[in-house]
Amino acid sequence: MVCLGNICRSPLAEGILQSKVSDNVFVDSAGTAGYHVGNLPDSRSIDVAKKYGIDITNQRSRKFSVEDFDNFDVIYAMDDSNFQDILSLAKNQSDSGKVKMILNEIHPNSDANVPDPYYGGDLGFENVYEMLDEACAIIVKKLQ
Repeated sequence: MVCLGNICRSPLAEGILQSKVSDNVFVDSAGTAGYHVGNLPDSRSIDVAKKYGIDITNQRSRKFSVEDFDNFDVIYAMDDSNFQDILSLAKNQSDSGKVKMILNEIHPNSDANVPDPYYGGDLGFENVYEMLDEACAIIVKKLQ
């Protein structure tokens, strides 16, 4: 799960998906920018996750790296800008093929962006949670 700073959208996506899969499925998140490396998720992400019984306070922001292509089967981008930034690091076609837009799970081929709620109010975080929850439910069905 990858967004820009790894403090709002991608930590929520990581927490939501991890809450829906078995312990033998490894889920992680990262940001394409290193603005917040080592920091907790945004308090508003923590709060909305907690509202739905998910604890994301064990997460710390990290920057996406080329090694992530080797460590993960699928890499979900939250928006087109991050999608392009991830693709720019791909070493080959196999790496590129792992990168997907997360909302395409709900609306195939739409390439819709998960809006960045950082500069908005609490409602933005709630809306993002709902989008990611729906997408993650579909991902889980595909894993089964």
